[in-house]
Amino acid sequence: MAFELPDLPYAHDALAANGMSQETLEYHHDLHHKAYVDNGNKLIAGTEWEGKSLEEIIVGTYDKGAVAQNGIFNNISQLWNHNQFWEMMGPGASAMPGELEKAIVESFGSVDEFKSQFSAAGAGQFGSGWAWLVKDTDGSLKVTKTENGVNPLCFGQTALLGCDVWEHSYYIDFRNKRPAYLANFLDKLVNWENVASRM
Repeated sequence: MAFELPDLPYAHDALAANGMSQETLEYHHDLHHKAYVDNGNKLIAGTEWEGKSLEEIIVGTYDKGAVAQNGIFNNISQLWNHNQFWEMMGPGASAMPGELEKAIVESFGSVDEFKSQFSAAGAGQFGSGWAWLVKDTDGSLKVTKTENGVNPLCFGQTALLGCDVWEHSYYIDFRNKRPAYLANFLDKLVNWENVASRM
């Protein structure tokens, strides 16, 4: 069965007051995300990956030794990444649940230090990619960054929070000011209850 583009969990204009415009969501979800779905479905049709889960395809097609990943991986991983991304944000203020805050303070010293490291990872990712808060294989929390569509599944990690730093994610609203986009994402867009639920 082919993968489908999931509906946004909120209206296209729901994040506009918090810095992510309706136009960005129309381009990012309706065009970019849909392209990953459509291309991914075409590429896996008739292959051993048809009928497998997104996670199985990502882990199975990732090549840790490759400079550039293959087309199936690129599209399916970006499909998965964006499925998570929309869920990790939400309209309205979201307080950080105590369990998550405690884990972040234990791992980073403070919430502010976590935000600083996360923002630095996203701003420092050359070209396209993602910044992540992950639960590592040893149970600890870490900030990581990945190129292009690579994600924590490739390393056996659990993605708690991911921020898309491809230009299409922020250029309409922030032009080339990626650090400002990252600060706004952490302070105004993250659904911290969703992040906590992933632990």
